[in-house]
Amino acid sequence: MAGHYRILLGMAAGVGKTYRMLQEGRQAQVEGRDVAIGYLEPHHRPETAALADGLETVPRLRAAHGGLELEEMDVGAVIARKPGLALIDELAHTNAAGMRHEKRYEDIADVLAAGIDVVSTVNVQHLESLNDSIFELTGVRVRETFPDSVLDEADEVVLVDLTPEALQDRLRAGKVYRPDRAEVALQNFFRLDNLGALRELALRELAEDVEARRRPAALDPLSTQAVAERVLALVEPQPKSQRIMRRAWRSSQRLGSEIDALWVRRPGQQPTEEEATQLAALRRLASVLGIHFLEEEGDDLVAVVRHVAVQRGSTYIFVGTPDESRRREIFGGSLLSRMVRELPGLDIRVVANRADRDRLTE
Repeated sequence: MAGHYRILLGMAAGVGKTYRMLQEGRQAQVEGRDVAIGYLEPHHRPETAALADGLETVPRLRAAHGGLELEEMDVGAVIARKPGLALIDELAHTNAAGMRHEKRYEDIADVLAAGIDVVSTVNVQHLESLNDSIFELTGVRVRETFPDSVLDEADEVVLVDLTPEALQDRLRAGKVYRPDRAEVALQNFFRLDNLGALRELALRELAEDVEARRRPAALDPLSTQAVAERVLALVEPQPKSQRIMRRAWRSSQRLGSEIDALWVRRPGQQPTEEEATQLAALRRLASVLGIHFLEEEGDDLVAVVRHVAVQRGSTYIFVGTPDESRRREIFGGSLLSRMVRELPGLDIRVVANRADRDRLTE
């Protein structure tokens, strides 16, 4: 039987996730459970490090990376130790080359499969489906992400919350970063407006998680069958299509529906080197999010979309805004008008390019 998985979710570094994880570990130890630290990142915070005293730590693996020596969780050693509860920090972490898995959430999956309970931590900005939203809110592109399915499949997701003002106070007091780094952080990522937006995202994510867990028990299976939805995202080998896929995926989660992504390739068209790179990125993203990636060939985009929509049972179509070379054609009505006319009964949503927002003031 797989272990019980509890994730502590926060809006940003410093809200107390690792501290809470250690508190839960110590309480479990008092209650007589066998507890071990699989991986701990105390971030040079004395209070956090002190809380780990008295908890056994499984020795780490050492790995060389770019002239540096890194320490990673030894998954095999944690499984061999087989505690009743393993504390594993920072589930979105990317491991050094040569480790058993690329990502720590994959390491955790192995630990759970061995029948070991796990408490882990993560910040909301690492969710793959929120990557574009986080960039728009903060100007920071988060590179370490993890699939939303990790939260979905966890037994419990618990919000570790703090007001933005309280978090800023912790930064100024040196409880999160060194004073010099804290001052830079307060002027950038940890501004009040950023923290407020991140907190809202974390609260919303938790609310959606609660709703998703409640929904199967609350809905009649027959009524669910009758109103089944399915999302179809139209993509091209361009960076903006990743945003379309993420937005469509989040909508599919709210609908409780399956989702497909479709690229319509012109007959005989061979992707350029750049397009091949973008296609590979789209396929990776689809794999991470659990999106079915479809590739069809045809001269008539709308006709192909109609065929696929009928075949897949699509009820929602997500399409991006046109690029400059096609803007006149599309807004002249040829493509969008045809889609509305030839795809009756389907909701069509145009996903805006947020970079164009400044044009509203022109």
